[in-house]
This record gives sequence, structure tokens and C-alpha cells, in this order.
Amino acid sequence: MVGYIPSVSALKTFRKTIMTLLLCVSSNYLFTRDHPCITWSGLSKTIPILLFVPEAAVSKDGTICCVGERYSLAFKIVRTESRLVRRILTNHGFHEVHPNSNDFNLMWTGSHLKPYILRSLQDFQKVNHFPRSYELTRKDRLYKNIQRMQQTHGFKNFHIVPQTFVLPSEYQEFCNCFAKDKGPWIIKPVASSRGRGIYLVSNPNQISMDENILVSRYINNPLLIDEFKFDVRLYVLVTSYDPLLIYVYEEGLARFATVKYDRTSKNIKNTFMHLTNYSVNKKSSDYVSCDDPEVEDYGNKWSMSALLRYLKQEGKDTTMLMRQVEDLIIKTLLSAELQIAAACKMFVPHKTNCFGDHFIFFLKGFLQ
Repeated sequence: MVGYIPSVSALKTFRKTIMTLLLCVSSNYLFTRDHPCITWSGLSKTIPILLFVPEAAVSKDGTICCVGERYSLAFKIVRTESRLVRRILTNHGFHEVHPNSNDFNLMWTGSHLKPYILRSLQDFQKVNHFPRSYELTRKDRLYKNIQRMQQTHGFKNFHIVPQTFVLPSEYQEFCNCFAKDKGPWIIKPVASSRGRGIYLVSNPNQISMDENILVSRYINNPLLIDEFKFDVRLYVLVTSYDPLLIYVYEEGLARFATVKYDRTSKNIKNTFMHLTNYSVNKKSSDYVSCDDPEVEDYGNKWSMSALLRYLKQEGKDTTMLMRQVEDLIIKTLLSAELQIAAACKMFVPHKTNCFGDHFIFFLKGFLQ
């Protein structure tokens, strides 16, 4: 609740908090734009963000006492740097405790937690991982889950990824398919990120199988802007798998390659042309950054709003696009819903303990 002086117990059990609570109401509904607990974000200053910096608390005897660090929401960061997360939490009134401390409201970790840690969580504590979330984050598990949904509910209903094989276990099936379609095909490690280990091939002999990999049919006719490939990163928050509760942040990022797209085979090894990952393209001499937060459509990163405006000007149906995007998000999460929900029942004592942030990439050929 906004606009009252919380009690000490209310502060300690305010378990709906993650970092900031984005209020899904309009500025008119809040009646005022200068409330001390609310700051306004976004280019048009219309996104309300609740601040967690209480100035006082009501004690059990009804007296008002100052709030010090003792009554602040606490967080700890485990097995990751997460400098941005630390800065955001600190700026919003949280204080950091030692990684070994059990006196926290939020645990932000860079890896999955062991079952005994999950079982020890109190009802006012949250952690940024669900058990078995690797069903979504590992590329081989994600594909197998989607493939299972295709078999159960029909291929057309879950045709949301290109044809894919997991190697080396499906190497022969891949070779049989390759004999009919020479590609190109794109190779990805099953458990990597930031574009590491990704490359294109036009011959099975070019594939290195030192580790488990995913081989997918390459989308060689992607939607282009000014002849550059791009993809979109959206921020999807899941707060429960039983029932499945999904929140999609209204903004996102469009990330551009730094070399104009040319589908001829001579360019098959040019990662600056085929990959859109920031970690890859920032190394290019052609990478253009934009340091002005008021500019949304310049350089190799655009805002989602700017991208949608551009596509609409080009005659694209952006309303239908976003419906398709939401459909893709829902189907992707549904593919792993049962496994993660079962793990939560087994290891997580309270339904509100876990949340997960998922980054979903698409629009490669989405509007073709």
C-alpha cells in the first residue's frame, strides 16, 4: 500500500517486493504526481515506481520511531557480481548483508540453489531462480520440451523454433536432413551465452563435437532494417508456475549487427553480420553506441518502442506482432511448466519464494 506509515512487522513481511514494484495503473488513477514514495520513470515520465525508503515505522505501543538500517529491506548477492542489481537495490532503500547471512528479504544468485537452501526459505524471502529452471535456460532442454509439446498438441500449434538437432546423439538424423537441405545451419553450445561458441556451417564436416551442441536450420531471410540483421530482447518475469503467472515489461531492446546482411556463402563466417549479440558486436570497429538516454533509435541498440514505431511506419501490423510475441512467450513457458511446478512443490516451502527473469529473443524473420 502506498501512502501510509508501515509497522515494523509489515516491513519485515513485505514479500511482494523484488527490486521495484512497477504499478500497473495510470498517473490519473494515483491522483498526484509528487508523492514521496513514488518516482516517475520513462521518457514521458508516466511509469510510476514505488520507492522502498520508509522514513518512520509504528512500534507495537503506537509510537513512531525512526527507521534505520535494522528495518530496511535486506538483500544478498551470491556467486555473481551483478553490479547493476546491487546499485538498483541500494538506490531503492535496500541494504546489503553478507552472503552467508540468513537475515535477508531477497537473495540474488548467479546459479541454481541446492535443495536444502530452497527448503530453508521463510515466507518473506525471495530468490531469483526457480528449481529446474534449466528446462528453459539450457538450449537442449528447451528444444526437447518444445518438441514434446509439438508431439502432444500438434506440430503447427507449437512450431515456434526452427528445425533442430541435438548432437552428437542425433548426428545421423541431422546428416539425413542435411542431404536434403544443405543449409546453412547454425551451431550453438547447449549451455552458453553472449554469443560464445556460435558459428554457421554448410557442411557437417565443419562441426566440432567436443561438447554437446545444438544444430538449427538458419533463418537466412530475416527481417532487416537498413540492411542490418536485428533481434529483440524482452524482459519476462515469472512469479509462479502453479498457477503460471507471467509479466512482460513494456520496453525492450532491439540489437543490431554491425555489418550489412549478405546471404552469400562467402560471408558465412562473418559473426558481425550474422550474430546480433552485444558481446560480439561491441568488438567491431563499426559498433555505434548511444549515450543519450533521450534518443531511442540511434546506433546498434534501439528501444522496443522505437522499433515498433519504425515498423508501423513501414506498414507492419505491430498490434498483431505483439500478439504473436505474447503467444510465443506463453508457449515457451508452458513447455517447461509441469517440470518446474513439480520441482517447486518438492523443494520450495512457500509459493511466493521464487521468481525468474527470462530473456527471450526473436523477430528474426518474424514478420516475413
